[in-house]
Amino acid sequence: MDAREVWYGQSIRDRLARTALTPLSWLYAGGWQTYLALYRKGLKEAKEPHRPVLCVGNLVVGGSGKSPLTIHLAEVLRQIGRDAVVSASGYGSPRAESAQVAPEGPLDPAEWGDEPAMIRWLLPDAPLIVGRNRVRAAELCHEFFPRSVMLMDDGFQHLPLRKHVSIVLDDPLPSNGRCLPAGPYREPRRNRRRADLVLPGQHEIVEESWLEDPESGFRFDEPPRDFSVLCALGQPAKLLRSLPGDARVALLLPDHDPLSEGTLFRSLPEELPVVVTAKDWVKLRRRPDVRERRFLIARHTVRVEPADAFQRWLRVKLDEFEAS
Repeated sequence: MDAREVWYGQSIRDRLARTALTPLSWLYAGGWQTYLALYRKGLKEAKEPHRPVLCVGNLVVGGSGKSPLTIHLAEVLRQIGRDAVVSASGYGSPRAESAQVAPEGPLDPAEWGDEPAMIRWLLPDAPLIVGRNRVRAAELCHEFFPRSVMLMDDGFQHLPLRKHVSIVLDDPLPSNGRCLPAGPYREPRRNRRRADLVLPGQHEIVEESWLEDPESGFRFDEPPRDFSVLCALGQPAKLLRSLPGDARVALLLPDHDPLSEGTLFRSLPEELPVVVTAKDWVKLRRRPDVRERRFLIARHTVRVEPADAFQRWLRVKLDEFEAS
């Protein structure tokens, strides 16, 4: 049984499974709150090798739009005169174990992870530090980019590093607010108040989606009527809902799948363009057979509105830590 079926399914089996797992969710939530209390009471101390650190996080497992928001925040920081260094975990890659400054130029997703490779593609001029050891990432940021804002893509639950500003994405009306394993929450939902800002909340997230030719960058105002979809995402349903029309064939693979299987395209009709995400494309573009198909990238961007109020809020929050 798939975890998302347990979390969101409405069949009798799914509901019974959620009920049976709820006591384990209570234990998980209690364990998390105990861990958090160690830091709140000073028994453990968060490290602060760099300031300021701006964290983009969430409370649930899986994709919730953190990377598009991180990319938007890098642009907002530039608009208010601040340099950003992006810190990404590089989940599932050989570089994920510690933390390293990524070299300039395109990154191999097999070595650095699909999300860092995507961020580098979409933010080619932003320095990038890859690895799950966020304390070490902050040390590197301070060593090589001491005047920059360290912008963390994910890491709200990473307590060993002090975050100076935390922005969290959360559904205002979740269909399942339980913690793991009966629900998708990594920590109790009431911990939203640990964040400086919760989106959606007092600010609105405006989303825009379109299809784009990966080579020319041409944006399709009238997308093709028929297409197939190939993606390896945490929440592929979000992608499918955002597309203009229904895909004739959809090949949905687990999140972070390397997309290296030799027969990957076999189930996709040759005459149809294949819609993929930017995170998928940075992996697919390295395949030798990629030229045999026509691809379209489902581009998805977000921005926080009202923009002026958000910029003022962010500038004030960052200035507080420079003045202290």
